[in-house]
Amino acid sequence: MDIVINTSRFDQFLSLTPDRMFWVFMGNFGWLILVFIFLFGMSQVYLFWLRQQWSKGHQGLLLAIDIPKGNEQSPKAMENMFTYIAGAHGSINFFEKWFEGKFQKSFSFEIVSLEGYTQFLVHTPVEFRNLVESAVYSQYPDAEISEVDDYVNAVPHLIPDEEYEFWGTEFIQAKPGVYPIKGYQEFEHQMGPSETQFKDPMASLMDLCGSLRQGEYLWYQIIVIPTGFDWDKKSEKEIDKILGRKEKIKPDLISKGMEALGQASEIIYPIWTDIEPGDKKEDRPKSMMDLTPGEKRKVEGIQLKAGKLGFEAKIRAVYIAKKEVMNKSKVANGLVGYMKQFASLDLNNLKPDVDMTYTRTAYFFQKSRMLKKKRRVVNAYVKRSDNRGRRPGLFTIDELATLWHFPVEANVKAAMIQKAPGRKADAPAALPIAEDERPEVPDIFTENYQTPKPRASAAPFTPEPIEDLTEKTAVPPTNLPFV
Repeated sequence: MDIVINTSRFDQFLSLTPDRMFWVFMGNFGWLILVFIFLFGMSQVYLFWLRQQWSKGHQGLLLAIDIPKGNEQSPKAMENMFTYIAGAHGSINFFEKWFEGKFQKSFSFEIVSLEGYTQFLVHTPVEFRNLVESAVYSQYPDAEISEVDDYVNAVPHLIPDEEYEFWGTEFIQAKPGVYPIKGYQEFEHQMGPSETQFKDPMASLMDLCGSLRQGEYLWYQIIVIPTGFDWDKKSEKEIDKILGRKEKIKPDLISKGMEALGQASEIIYPIWTDIEPGDKKEDRPKSMMDLTPGEKRKVEGIQLKAGKLGFEAKIRAVYIAKKEVMNKSKVANGLVGYMKQFASLDLNNLKPDVDMTYTRTAYFFQKSRMLKKKRRVVNAYVKRSDNRGRRPGLFTIDELATLWHFPVEANVKAAMIQKAPGRKADAPAALPIAEDERPEVPDIFTENYQTPKPRASAAPFTPEPIEDLTEKTAVPPTNLPFV
């Protein structure tokens, strides 16, 4: 029995003019695409509104960390600190996300320079304050942590205005997040004395922060979102892509039937014909021996990153200054140069987000678009938002420790960094404590009571001269917003 397929309607559709063809397609099937796009957009707006409602009942606080004097801890200590903070991660099910608006709370690790005075800060949800303090003290026992007022309130948020000018951007990964950037381990070498074998990449940022003048403010922030352990599946897919492996898909009923028919045809075909089926050329996946040195380095780098604890994170930088002292080229180029230290061109690197958040416009309506873009960036920074701007990237604990750590004092000489005054230690538990022995009060009504003799006048007290420490201790500006 012959099967006849009627293609007249299809031929009639192809014979239409392009504009008529478009409206026929939209009237029959195209409206479904528009409905899907509309429903997806409405769901995202609803989810954003729900998250805002849920977050109203939660508060955050800002902790200033005074780094210990003479710090010799490498970024490995900060890596351990991020590992401890990963304990803030919690699983969120479907109903909590779409009916309550619950989401994973984030931390903001910040470095700010207020007119040259540099401070390390952590913005944390209130319930995770003890977690952050324990993480810091476990690695830096001599550090001091104090709650402070938010420094972002020291300048107007609706900028630029008549007094202040603004520059800002987010820094994004140039390649997928499964590729690593250069870590702090690659800044170590075996030449010279032991205290100089680590060339701290934080030195350039600290020098830039210390060079700001009165009326200049530099804000640098890393939003850190704890995440689970399932992100390494993206690493497996990228490795399969490099090796040429086929993506593993769970077979359904139709695919199983097609596979069975194919196997049956290979058995029946040689019986009914003298022509043998040709050999199929299947693409054999590559092995490590078949890879080029560049491909092998990519696979090794991805696997090394996938074996470490990861976070979702985004990086922002903001420069605010009065118009008469603003030096955009110094700060913007300095920040870009600082980020380029972590570039591995064959793996990954960090670059300014020129397409979306970089405060630069071209072509039409430049002034109005520039104003909106600047205010969006500063608003996202002030709110410590993890969903405004670009999507967060994937960073491991050693990458975060490379980008945000206390500078090693042997390599970084910055006078205007707030430091803890000195080492503090608790008294030993076995230290004997003297009893409170008070003199007996004489009974003036007894016969043995004698009037006490007047004490001899003591020599006038002359205080010893105190060492002048003004040259050794950095004096912060008087207009700091800290408590």
